[in-house]
Amino acid sequence: MVSAGLHTSVVDEFHPLPNAAESATRFVIDPASMLDLEHTLEASRRVIVGVVHSHPATSPYPSPTDIADSTTYDPDGTYVQLLVSLHQPEPSLRAFRVVNGAVTELRLVVVDPAPTAHDGSGAMAKVARMPQPGPPAD
Repeated sequence: MVSAGLHTSVVDEFHPLPNAAESATRFVIDPASMLDLEHTLEASRRVIVGVVHSHPATSPYPSPTDIADSTTYDPDGTYVQLLVSLHQPEPSLRAFRVVNGAVTELRLVVVDPAPTAHDGSGAMAKVARMPQPGPPAD
């Protein structure tokens, strides 16, 4: 899970959660761990803004399983799905929102923070909606 302050779209924390499926090929968020994380973040005025997972052998695009799962745990498309593909020698990262089975890619900007910007432990990311093509010109 990734989180941010209540009034920002900058993701600056990562919170790994246990795999309830206990599988090397399938990940299911542990519900009790998710509730614990939500309570902890709420107390510190932070919110969960997305879910991160990897696709070791495929592209960083929501799979049919990802899309089906999102209708269960996030039917309104509240969370950003941040997908990391390990299929190529260089990992690739893309962000999406899934609402009612419809997948929309979001613009993702990854930046290295200044040493004083956070705790200096790694990159921060900003997620925004990708520009959508307008109607064709006449």
